[in-house]
Amino acid sequence: MTRLYIWLQRHPTHVDGAMAAVLVMLGLIAFPVVVKAHHDNPLMALPAAVIGAPVVWRRKYSYGVFWSIMVIGALQVFSPQPIWPSDFAVPVALYGLAAYRPRRDSLTGLGVCIFGVLVLLPRMNVGMGDHVPWDLARKLVVWTMILGFFCAPMIIAWVMGDSMQYRRAYYLDLEEKARRLELERDQQAQIAAATERARIARELHDVVAHNVSVMVVQAEGAAYAMDTAPENTRKALGAIAETGRSALVEMRRLLGVLRTQDGAAERAPQPGVGQLEDLLEQVRSSGLPVELTVDGIPVELRQGVALAAYRIVQESLTNARKHGGTAVSASVGMYYGERELRLVVQDDGRGVEALTDGQGSGLTGMRERVAMFGGALSAGPLEVGRGFRVEARLPYESAAAALPSARVVA
Repeated sequence: MTRLYIWLQRHPTHVDGAMAAVLVMLGLIAFPVVVKAHHDNPLMALPAAVIGAPVVWRRKYSYGVFWSIMVIGALQVFSPQPIWPSDFAVPVALYGLAAYRPRRDSLTGLGVCIFGVLVLLPRMNVGMGDHVPWDLARKLVVWTMILGFFCAPMIIAWVMGDSMQYRRAYYLDLEEKARRLELERDQQAQIAAATERARIARELHDVVAHNVSVMVVQAEGAAYAMDTAPENTRKALGAIAETGRSALVEMRRLLGVLRTQDGAAERAPQPGVGQLEDLLEQVRSSGLPVELTVDGIPVELRQGVALAAYRIVQESLTNARKHGGTAVSASVGMYYGERELRLVVQDDGRGVEALTDGQGSGLTGMRERVAMFGGALSAGPLEVGRGFRVEARLPYESAAAALPSARVVA
């Protein structure tokens, strides 16, 4: 049924053509009656036969079709059979006029149709024979009933066509509003993107460009003092390494802002080991029991190392919750040594061989984070065959970063 409705919507001319063919066939039935009543004159039957033919163009030429049918109907009034089933073309044409033309045109057409009924009514002589004694009151009642019977289809057709035009205009207005809203949305997105690019450009200039400038100055000084002052060269190289790490951290922060879907990352500081308690509470609330063990004297970590520690714990617990099963529990251990922080995240789940967080990170991402700071990471299932263990070692400072930054003195 739905396919038929879609097909009819896509081929309106076929529908109108079929309607016109039916009306013409109903008109052709009038030939024998009219020709016989008019002494074998077939011309008197033509109006009833062709009045439905223009209906095939009622959508495209509604105005011309309506008045063509009105002219044919006026000719039919003078035939011996003024009313015929093919005259149903009149309300059909009036419907098309009301549906596709301005209201003033359709109201004019409705008035013409009602006037035509008034002209046609005296010719019908329904119950008006001289052999029946009718008083005026009874004649008025009969005429009113006949008038209502023939005017009702005209009024109904006009109301339906006018309502169709109103709905069509309403839907077109909705589509236009949707198009404008979509255009405004795209424009707002472009403005927001341009604003974000300008903000990132300012940050690149203020942060990254500054660090790169320092690195260039230190590198030039190191090259100048390489032969005459090896100690200053070593210090300059250490300063270059530290400045490069700072620039890398800032670049990662900017990339994080670009990847986020809202402004939360822009407003909130980068997480670190100080936010691990909040992370564990969030994990516990999701149904994964987690225990935290801290051993050693806590050391204030650099921002990049603290962020790497936080992400490793976060990704390990996420993988444990996703792949460990329903009754999995986990533990997080933080062991502060003399030179490095050792993180151990362990669960008693199913011991999946390869983990992924669904966004392309997982073990590879953790290894990259640890390697960036000169650490090491080991991960794999436990020997007992149940559970998974992730161990990361993050040095507080690399050999180059441990060197104090200093200006090169030639």
